[in-house]
Amino acid sequence: MFAWGLSCLSLLGAACTALLCAGLLLGLAQHLWTLRWTLSRDPTSALPLPKGSMGWPFFGETLHWLIQGSRFHSSRRERYGTVFKTHLLGRPVIRVSGAENVRTILLGEHRLVRSQWPQSAHILLGSNTLLSAAGEPHRLRRKVLGRMFNRAALERYVPRLQGALRREVRSWCAARGPVAVYEAAKALTFRMAARILLGLRLDEARCAELAQTFEQLVENLFSLPVDVPFSGLRKGIRARDQLHQHLEEAIAEKLQKDKAAEPGDPLALIIHSARELGQELSVQELKESAVELLFASFFTTASASTSLILLLLQNPAAVAKIQQELATQGLGSACSCVPGAAGLLLECGCEPDLTLAALGRLRYVDCVVKEVLRLLPPVSGGYRTALKTFELDGYQIPKGWSVMYSIRDTHETAAVYSSPPEGFDPERFGAAREEERGTSGRFHYIPFGGGARSCLGQELAQAVLQLLAVELVRTARWELATPAFPAMQTVPIVHPVDGLRLFFHPLVNSAAGNRVHL
Repeated sequence: MFAWGLSCLSLLGAACTALLCAGLLLGLAQHLWTLRWTLSRDPTSALPLPKGSMGWPFFGETLHWLIQGSRFHSSRRERYGTVFKTHLLGRPVIRVSGAENVRTILLGEHRLVRSQWPQSAHILLGSNTLLSAAGEPHRLRRKVLGRMFNRAALERYVPRLQGALRREVRSWCAARGPVAVYEAAKALTFRMAARILLGLRLDEARCAELAQTFEQLVENLFSLPVDVPFSGLRKGIRARDQLHQHLEEAIAEKLQKDKAAEPGDPLALIIHSARELGQELSVQELKESAVELLFASFFTTASASTSLILLLLQNPAAVAKIQQELATQGLGSACSCVPGAAGLLLECGCEPDLTLAALGRLRYVDCVVKEVLRLLPPVSGGYRTALKTFELDGYQIPKGWSVMYSIRDTHETAAVYSSPPEGFDPERFGAAREEERGTSGRFHYIPFGGGARSCLGQELAQAVLQLLAVELVRTARWELATPAFPAMQTVPIVHPVDGLRLFFHPLVNSAAGNRVHL
């Protein structure tokens, strides 16, 4: 028994010694890790590094970020301020929020910072894209693409977009069960982009198949850049090649058309604009441009559309105000067709009744869309790489470090709004309050980014949301198909965790012009 006791004490001592050694090694590793990043500051600058923690050796704060989600950034912002350092996904990162700080980053493109995307995104989207371009090539490519979204182009898009949205809302009303809104919005966004932006002639089955392929591409954009069987990158490459194969025939047909002919869709306009600038784009360049157009409009528009439907459901007073504004503008009726006994009429002979000018007169609808994008911006922020060491809010941003500017944090902490930022208040964008804010609020509201890499299609995106709001409130009423409102997931893009399951019911106009429920 005595020998057994000595043996236990010996084992206990060895275990304590091992734990002590492990603790000392871990402490030493933590000290060396902290020292490594302290010494990485630029010695030519007298400014300190931002406050913050670099986390654990090698892992940094990545595990905390994955577990805490959006709370990770807000908790550190409360502790360290609007500029703080951290270490995520193997890189040192400076997290930035606040209008003036974000302004420095967004207006510093090509001078202080450059756009940063993971290598996998460059591989899957290609080198002939706006995402990959920098400097003068980036400026020229924006000039070509910018013609797709000028006022004349938007005038052409609006009737077709309204028709697509009208059919979609009516199909939701005709559904026998609940509609998973986020999934439906993604399918709708892809169809509109493929048919209206790219001019592709697709039947429903083929469009649905390509939408699934495209979603697989997007889901693997941020995978590890390792091309091995069953890897995310390999799945993304397979999806990209399938999309390119389908696009090749359509693009070849557009290239063969009369060069003097007026372009009929944005993809043809890219070809036409490039030729006017003395460039002849290859089929590969056009395939990559086409996929980039889909990528730029796919998830973000679906996310914003879903958020619009959710926030209108949560704020019925806003729905009533939209209906009142539409009635004032003579736009209270969706169309003159009456549903038959068999159910809702999905197709009708009524022409679209909205134009870009008519949308411009719907001031409250515009305020609602802006408030949706302020409260639930689809993308939380963007990444840049510091081209040189520079000052931000009294700290140095070392050359080579990643800089992440936060759209959501900037919206949440803006001090220029008279009502609490966490509330849904479309009137904050009304004319009276805009006059109160003056020009101080420019970078307090950045759902589309800003500067040289601001979203080219922001006016088109806002038109889509305005059209959706109009078609919704004059065509349907909707209600939750679940006991409670879903939680919102913010990574990689804002969306309800359950897809937002809703019942839609059609509305018609009575002879007296009053809205009645069917």
